[in-house]
Amino acid sequence: MFGLTHAPDFDLPGLAWLNTDAAISLSDLRGRLVILDFWTFCCVNCLHTLPTLRLIEEEFGDEVAVIGIHSPKFDHERGLGALADAIRRHDIRHPVIHDPGSLLWDQYCIRAWPSLVLISPDGMVIGQMAGEPDPEMMLNGVASMLQQFRHEGQLCPTPLPRCQPMPQTEGGALRFPGKIKPCPGEAGARQWAIADGGNHQVVLVDDQGRELQRWGSGTAGFSDGTASASFNSPQGLACDSFAIYVADTGNHTIRRIDRQTSRVTTLAGSGRRGGALWPGANPPGTGLASPWDVEVVHGSLYIANAGSHQILRLDLADESLHLVAGSGGENLLDGMAEDALLAQPSGLALAPDGRSLYLADAESSAIRRIALDGDAEVTTIAGRGLFDFGSDDGPLAEASFQHPLGLALAGDILAVADSYNGAVRLVDLEHGQVRSLSPICTDAACRPWSEPAGIAADGPDRLLLSDTNNHRIVEIDLATGRSRTWME
Repeated sequence: MFGLTHAPDFDLPGLAWLNTDAAISLSDLRGRLVILDFWTFCCVNCLHTLPTLRLIEEEFGDEVAVIGIHSPKFDHERGLGALADAIRRHDIRHPVIHDPGSLLWDQYCIRAWPSLVLISPDGMVIGQMAGEPDPEMMLNGVASMLQQFRHEGQLCPTPLPRCQPMPQTEGGALRFPGKIKPCPGEAGARQWAIADGGNHQVVLVDDQGRELQRWGSGTAGFSDGTASASFNSPQGLACDSFAIYVADTGNHTIRRIDRQTSRVTTLAGSGRRGGALWPGANPPGTGLASPWDVEVVHGSLYIANAGSHQILRLDLADESLHLVAGSGGENLLDGMAEDALLAQPSGLALAPDGRSLYLADAESSAIRRIALDGDAEVTTIAGRGLFDFGSDDGPLAEASFQHPLGLALAGDILAVADSYNGAVRLVDLEHGQVRSLSPICTDAACRPWSEPAGIAADGPDRLLLSDTNNHRIVEIDLATGRSRTWME
């Protein structure tokens, strides 16, 4: 908490504004309670804060102004176009300042993402909180403050410059797709499931990228059933012959699509953000936190629970949840699985023999392995820490990634969707080397990959890449070195 002090103005020269047709100064906000949200779009805890801010805007929009201040962690996040894509993807409607030099971060003495700063109607800093706010407590607190300001006669909001939310992407079958995974089809036919996160749907396609079936209403929601079923920004999935399992990220749940009846049911999660899980069996309905990917094997579903920095296992027979790895703290620390520290695990790949689970540890820009046989142990294959990232190839000890999100195994090669480098990286597990893929584009108009979030391997020579910000799936032929748009 601050003592009373004048809030530094945030209308600084050279800072870009999004979602508004003009820069906004502190004097423009006199007579309103102002909430500054210091965030960066890689941060899952920042994303958890957005629904609470939306509730405040909807409930108190005439008397409260929310201003996002984007203070990037990764080099990729410094690009204005990347921020614009993030605003579209997460449907952020309030004004956002892009502060790549962290000028406002320093002026407001911020130390962590996310952080909220409260400014009174007369321009005084009256509070600061780090971390995710409790939605109910935050709403009640804002209501109490507004009641006090109203009683004191401080509330006299003036019209703001016109808010202009970023235009949404139009056209195409996909919008900000997440993971893509193989699905067994009839008579051995290969099919593929895609988490169509921006459309809040799950799509099944054939091996030529032709759509076979689609689930979800197309708008964010949380309901089971068939035609009435809805999802909220699903990011991950896995298939077997009977079902498609969905990491329904925005709903903090695991969903099951019955491939015979098309009925959607909820297997795990309460629909509300949960905390870290402890060792032992956790009953059905236990809260999850932004599950980002899943892998299925032998009656169990492994879950990358990004929001609690843990890997979980769901027993499909009794729907109980079990901790596999991660104590709940955020960092890069190897060792016995339940004591290890992970950092926003967001992609999974299970070895064919079921003895190893590989994970893309996004916030530590690391590739890690969990031994599932004997004493479960976490080891880091490549990566050095929360603030160490890059695009270096070479021996594993020297290689670096930048916020990787997707993994796929092709024999002894681990293919990585290195999201913030806009690249595919190949990790040779046998020889301990990393190299970047540079395929030859055969499209009429070639586009650089933008934040690829998912990758799938079909044998040793074919990859399918979810090119997220370009709203498409790319096919890569490793034998010929060629790539093409496969679905969009």
